[in-house]
Amino acid sequence: MSTLKTNTIKNTDDVEMYLAKAWVNFNGTGTVAIRAAGNVSSITDNGTGDYTVNFTTAMADADFAITITSGGVSGNTTTAGTLGNPINSSSASVVIGSSSSDTKVDRAFNYATIFR
Repeated sequence: MSTLKTNTIKNTDDVEMYLAKAWVNFNGTGTVAIRAAGNVSSITDNGTGDYTVNFTTAMADADFAITITSGGVSGNTTTAGTLGNPINSSSASVVIGSSSSDTKVDRAFNYATIFR
């Protein structure tokens, strides 16, 4: 397999394209476990509905954007949910939370994508 390395990718209209720098799909109930990920080394369970996403390769700084969502409470995978705003961001990790009606809850399906 070959590796392509470049500093900038642009489309045919000369507009720069921004790719995800990290992403993760993880189980946030019971023993927290990553199902699949890119540039995420681990997830730390900080308590109910509170997780730290640790990057394999750190970001340039903490000024990244993150898209987060979740679903599934108590085995109900159709329950919609959102992960709270990222807090305590650093170049090495970001802390995210899952809540329902302002109460932190563990959810079975959690997804985060980080752009920089």
